[in-house]
Amino acid sequence: MPLMTLLARVGRTLAFFCLICGPALAPPASEATARSETPSVITVPPAAQPSANFNADAATEAYLAEIPRASKDRSDAYFEGGYWMILWNFIYQAIVLLLFLDLRWSAAMRNFAERLTRFRPVRTMIYTAELMAVATVLRFPLAVYEEYFREHKYGLATQSFGPWVGDQAKMFAVNLVLIAIIATMLFGIVRRLPKTWHVWGPVAMIPLVVLSSLIAPIFISPLFNKTTVLDDPKVTEPILSMARANGSPAHDVYKIDASKQSTRMSANVSGFGTTLRITLNDNLLRRGSPEEIQSVMGHEMGHYAMNHVYKGILYFLVVIAICFTVLRWTLDWSLSRWGKKWEIAGIGDTAVLPLVLLIASIFSFVLTPINNTFARTQEHEADMFGLNASRQPDGFAQAAIHLGEYRKMSPGPIEEWIFFDHPSGRNRIHDSMLWKAKNLKLMTGQQEP
Repeated sequence: MPLMTLLARVGRTLAFFCLICGPALAPPASEATARSETPSVITVPPAAQPSANFNADAATEAYLAEIPRASKDRSDAYFEGGYWMILWNFIYQAIVLLLFLDLRWSAAMRNFAERLTRFRPVRTMIYTAELMAVATVLRFPLAVYEEYFREHKYGLATQSFGPWVGDQAKMFAVNLVLIAIIATMLFGIVRRLPKTWHVWGPVAMIPLVVLSSLIAPIFISPLFNKTTVLDDPKVTEPILSMARANGSPAHDVYKIDASKQSTRMSANVSGFGTTLRITLNDNLLRRGSPEEIQSVMGHEMGHYAMNHVYKGILYFLVVIAICFTVLRWTLDWSLSRWGKKWEIAGIGDTAVLPLVLLIASIFSFVLTPINNTFARTQEHEADMFGLNASRQPDGFAQAAIHLGEYRKMSPGPIEEWIFFDHPSGRNRIHDSMLWKAKNLKLMTGQQEP
């Protein structure tokens, strides 16, 4: 879901911008991709055909049997490896942030910014740029492995070195602007409201989140991908008809050239009001069946129709408010113990930012299962909406199998609760087959000449 992705990025940007990857040499894109083994068009298995003896459990197993074993093993290895990447990222980040504090790099950067100007907001921006630049360099080894080598190893990336570096530079620039604005605003609040900054800080984040969701599809996305109006009535007419039937004000369907970066299939309904747009990536258009495309778009429209955008903003605000409250207590305690050692004068000192990020990263790490559960719940709601809107349970099962190229299909319940921000592929297929079982007459009618 686009807004939840955006909100997650904004939250991670505040707490994890020192993990922005830097450019790196890397091998050429691998051609041994998961798509070479998973069928692009998946036929409906005999056990999943509508009949008087239709059984949702048997139909689910039949669909899962369509996945080649090699493809399943690879996606499981990739996704399970991601569990370790969460841990290593957290540990790596903590070490980097502690280096900034313990070696007093942060204090030195603050002193440098103070020598350049007397204007506090400009000092904050200069310090932020310094911190991001050094953090990017320190992030270099892990970024190269996680975001280039590993993606190519599992056949999920298509970019060669040059374009990949270009995208990283663009993302660095976007994050630099965003983070500089956020940091300057929040430090201004801390200095003017030293006793209640933890209350007003989250409130000040609201317009930034809303503004980001408005401008992202129009100004940020085009920096990385080319978006064009899709002119194929066979694809667009069913989608726009479904959009009108479910109260979506979209008038066009857009295509984005995601294949230049990745083999992943996706779609979204993004923006608000006049900026609302329905977008499919070219991998979905090339590999998905018409039924699959319609089911995916029904899911995305579900996010819009059920106001997940606004619920996501509210949830984000609650999380940020709790985080700021935690920050208020932990910053006071930490600075009372180590403030002099780190040469940090107080909470209003820009040199405190690595400590803020360290505490926020611990908070976010602990909150991972809760954040994932919130997102997964909304995704399930959108799944059911999409099934009712598109009436394409087999298309949705096909989509779940394609997404299973990089998501583990059959996790355990605890595993899914902790690590999955979407329902597992098995559960999504089973939900679609349960819907089919309850609507057999409808499905049989669709297949009649």
